Amino acid sequence: MERTPDGLGTKEFIRVLLLLEKASPEELSAAVEYAMGLGIADADTIRVIVEHRRESPVALFCLDSRPHLKLVHVPPTDITAYASLLGQEAST
Repeated sequence: MERTPDGLGTKEFIRVLLLLEKASPEELSAAVEYAMGLGIADADTIRVIVEHRRESPVALFCLDSRPHLKLVHVPPTDITAYASLLGQEAST
C-alpha cells in the first residue's frame, strides 16, 4: 500500500487497521489476503469482503403454505424498452 502511485497508501493502511474495530484480526487477515490475491488493496473493498463473509445464505422461499401465491402470474419482461435506450432493435 505504501507504494501506491497516488501516495495514499498510508491512509488506506490506517483505514484497513480501523476495520479491527468491527472485525476480528482473523477475519480481517483473511479478507486482506483474499483482496490481495485479487490485486485489490483498498479499505472499502476489504470491508465489503468482511461483511459478505459474515452474511448467512438466504433460505429459499417455499410456496407450500401459500397456495394463493401460486396463482400470481408475472408476464415476461419486454426487453424492447431497454434496446430502445441503446438505439437498437431488440432481437427475440
